Amino acid sequence: MLPITGYADRWSVKPGEVIRFMVSVQGGAPYSARVARVHCGDPNPAGPGYREVPMECAIQGQHQGLEQPIRLGSHVAIPALDLGPADGLIGLVATVWPTLPERPGVVFAWRGGGVSLVLGVGPEGAFCEVDGQRVATGVPLTPRAWHDIAVALDSASGTLTLRQQPRKPRIDRAEAAEATAPFPARPAGMGSATIACDPAMERHFNGKIERPRLAAGLDATTLLATQEAGASLPAGTLRAEWDFSIGMTGDRVADIGPGHWHGRCVNLPTRAVTGSRWTATHQRWTEAPEQWAAIHFHDDDIGDAGWQPSLSLTIPEGWPSGVYALHLEGAGWRDNIAFYVRAVRPGQRAKVAFLAPTFTYTIYGNFARPGRQAQLHDRAVAWGALQQSPDGHPEYGFSTYNWHTDGSGIAYASMRRPMIDKRVNHIQMIDPSPEGSGTYWITADSYVTDMLDRHGIDYEVVTDHDLHAEGAAALAPYSVVLTGQHPEYHSDRTLHGIADYIGGGGRFVYLGGNGFYWKVVPHGEGPWALEVRRAEGGIRLWAAEPGESYHAFDGSYGGLWRRLGRPPQSVVGIGFSTQGDYNGHPYRFAPGILDPRVAFLREGMEAAPGQEFGERGFMGGGAAGHELDRADTRLGTPHHALIVATAIVTEPSYAPVNEERYDHTLWPRQHDEVMRSDITFFEASKGGAVLSFGSMNYIGALPVDGYTAPAARLVLNAIRRFMDPAPFPGFE
Repeated sequence: MLPITGYADRWSVKPGEVIRFMVSVQGGAPYSARVARVHCGDPNPAGPGYREVPMECAIQGQHQGLEQPIRLGSHVAIPALDLGPADGLIGLVATVWPTLPERPGVVFAWRGGGVSLVLGVGPEGAFCEVDGQRVATGVPLTPRAWHDIAVALDSASGTLTLRQQPRKPRIDRAEAAEATAPFPARPAGMGSATIACDPAMERHFNGKIERPRLAAGLDATTLLATQEAGASLPAGTLRAEWDFSIGMTGDRVADIGPGHWHGRCVNLPTRAVTGSRWTATHQRWTEAPEQWAAIHFHDDDIGDAGWQPSLSLTIPEGWPSGVYALHLEGAGWRDNIAFYVRAVRPGQRAKVAFLAPTFTYTIYGNFARPGRQAQLHDRAVAWGALQQSPDGHPEYGFSTYNWHTDGSGIAYASMRRPMIDKRVNHIQMIDPSPEGSGTYWITADSYVTDMLDRHGIDYEVVTDHDLHAEGAAALAPYSVVLTGQHPEYHSDRTLHGIADYIGGGGRFVYLGGNGFYWKVVPHGEGPWALEVRRAEGGIRLWAAEPGESYHAFDGSYGGLWRRLGRPPQSVVGIGFSTQGDYNGHPYRFAPGILDPRVAFLREGMEAAPGQEFGERGFMGGGAAGHELDRADTRLGTPHHALIVATAIVTEPSYAPVNEERYDHTLWPRQHDEVMRSDITFFEASKGGAVLSFGSMNYIGALPVDGYTAPAARLVLNAIRRFMDPAPFPGFE
């Protein structure tokens, strides 16, 4: 683990409200804390310069540290479970779909009265442990296939019988197997239980578990037969049955047996996954929940780390809205935790808002790319930047752009753990341009706030989390709303909030690329966790499995907003069309720049069709790069929209995104029609207007020449005009 790190309990906070920080320090060493308002988070000495203003507060100074553990791996915790009397026959059965059967994984464990009972799967097949004594079938289970496993303990004979049976027999080898052994003590009475790991929170099971049941008076053969048939157990024999099709939208696990020994999911295992009874007749789990009565557990799942609060800060009344960081130093290391302060009375002091894409930050939290930490180390040291990268610290869990240990895609993202790459004074990649910064996410987005500050434009911050909670009302106090580099992930409420703001007369500046692309659904208990189902196309590193395209958290269909009938073009005029390496290219002004409707964009600079600009930048060396968006009236770009500039990128690493092509070919005209970025302006109803830039690298061109080059001037001209309440011609 990092010598010192931590996380906050929220992304944003208002003066007078409390934000809590969970901090872990190696060995419990003392540490220092201070808070700063950050204007620019880029550590590149050749860039605009790291700028922050120290903010005196009650938590600055020295503190005694506490080492707090990270425990990866999901399971179901059952606080109380009564196995009944010590005499007679008791059995346990479950249906499993192991993904890593070569690793020992516990399916069910109970402990009470000094005696334990464990049923699991390992390289020797199904195994059972009673008070430390172990027996196994000796026949390994086929991965990613359904099997029933059962154990029965007969106190009369003192015999344990363990059996396993595949749902679909293989023709090359037999997998049905049985083993018997004496057992030392009959587990009985009250205890606690876990599903998918042992009581020590170790030996995590990787794969799906369905319908674990505890019964009295039935042997292993009968248990397997009823499990395979999906039948109820004979009357009076059922002690517990955990039905995973109940409570799918949250963490509750229901026991439908007589004792109601309910449990709770820990560390966000994946729900709404197909079970052994899925027929493919239905695709949405809400239509036949019994066919999705399984949970997929992983040994690297992470939800709420559960750390104790170390510091609590009541935000002072005088603190202005903006980007802040809690700086931590201790145990020979340093880190920072970024957060946002909102205005107490939004819009009273400033008419410009920066919409921080905190949903996207969370989804990308701890995006591990092999070798990245080693690659960045020397530059980070030379620049005085933070040195950590997620590939060097898997203990904090990975992002939804990574895979679980068993090769399945990560569908959940949590902010209740250190996200060690969502920091200021941090770099994410080696920039191909000689003076490039290699910034991304929070550090890159600080170019926007730095530009506003240097030009004397007051601004306030709203986050995606605020927008999801409050809808368009969170944006309504502002004349202008600006996005960051990459507002890619949106919930139904955030997307509606932006559309309603624009439709209600708001002025919106989209400063990113690949925005408004994937749908996410927040956890039922709040947006501390987000779910993404990568269905139907789109640029992604994994795809949803058949039958698993609907979100567990609300039952809605997942995937691209474009596939859901709400393309980005219908919101901001442009949408994702091509992707390539992190290298930048210039724009050329289009004939639309001369239209009188956008005369305000030309103020203070020359702008003629064909003229280049944005040929320099601190992200890839140019304004148009990495992920690009284009206009398309067929996808919702308003017919009156003006394209004021375009960059057509033919560099070899660039190609159309999946949803832009219908076969393996790339027809010649696709270069001009698809592989481009369009800077687009249009007026909306009730005085609203939208200016969209459509490139992830664009904001890296803002700091050029001290935020005075044409790339920045276009944005500044738009902001000043958008702040003016005067209606746009033709839209009075």
